Amino acid sequence: MAWQDRLQGDPLSWLLACESPGVRYLALRDLVDRPADDAELAEARREAYAAGPIAAVLAAMEPSGYWVKPGAGYNPKYRATVWSIILLAQLGASAADDRVARGCAYLLDHALAPQGQFTMTGAPSGTIDCLQGNLCWALTALGYANVRLDAAFAWMAQSVTGEGVAPQEEREASLRYYTAKCGPSFACGANNRLPCAWGAAKVILALSHLPAAQRTPLIARAIEQGVAFLFSRDPAVADYPCGYSGKPSGNWRKFGFPVFYVTDVLQLVESLVALGYGHDPRLANALDLVCQKQDAAGRWALEYDYSGKTWADFGAKRQPNPWVTLRALRVLKALG
Repeated sequence: MAWQDRLQGDPLSWLLACESPGVRYLALRDLVDRPADDAELAEARREAYAAGPIAAVLAAMEPSGYWVKPGAGYNPKYRATVWSIILLAQLGASAADDRVARGCAYLLDHALAPQGQFTMTGAPSGTIDCLQGNLCWALTALGYANVRLDAAFAWMAQSVTGEGVAPQEEREASLRYYTAKCGPSFACGANNRLPCAWGAAKVILALSHLPAAQRTPLIARAIEQGVAFLFSRDPAVADYPCGYSGKPSGNWRKFGFPVFYVTDVLQLVESLVALGYGHDPRLANALDLVCQKQDAAGRWALEYDYSGKTWADFGAKRQPNPWVTLRALRVLKALG
């Protein structure tokens, strides 16, 4: 089956005619597969940097490479350095641009602890799975190559398996868990110390972006453990451990853009498809859910948004949305 056979209409033409140059650029790059030297792709990329959301994010960056205020860049949400870097990656920006590379370098200098933890505070204790996964994925997607990322990926994998990481209580240990990242298998203080599937989806997505040749045995074990956890429930239901509620978050079924720490079924599916599980029968219900959310023209609506909270707005809620449609089509194309 061709991936287009799952569509109700022709959303690709809609995306290519979109007023946003960022949408056109990503549609040409990711769905039409134009080569890097294609003239139309190059023009769309130039326009995205000149007038699209990428331009809005970069215009807000301070000359030294941070957004809003210096430091680790977690607060204020969702405009500080952490969120701006994650957003730039989702918009298709590249560290080949000097300004993007400057932002990435600033992030590593101020938010990455020596042992590999990305941190909300600058100290190792400020680490948490969703932040670690988001930033490892974002820097990789931006094409930012730096040897310090090796430590970030190693900590991320090690914190999943628990190998060589002391319990939180062993305060003198050289490598241990903390209040937020409190244990192996995605245990999270923000989820009442239970495994957090939002964090797991982001960690697994980040690990999936590492080429196979760069996946150490430790990373391979972390992937295996993460996939097992995500398939421990039906991903379409997403009734993973929820520390402060008796039922799953309704946000799982609200497809959005951008995607920060709140996670939806679409990103969960993206993580598993990226690792080759697209045809696993355990993912079938979630794929059906993704396809059922398209309208008669093959478009997906914006159901979760950050309007007024970050550097650009990305459309009206409950209306067909090109950014969410891009997300869904990328997953279906990877599946095909």
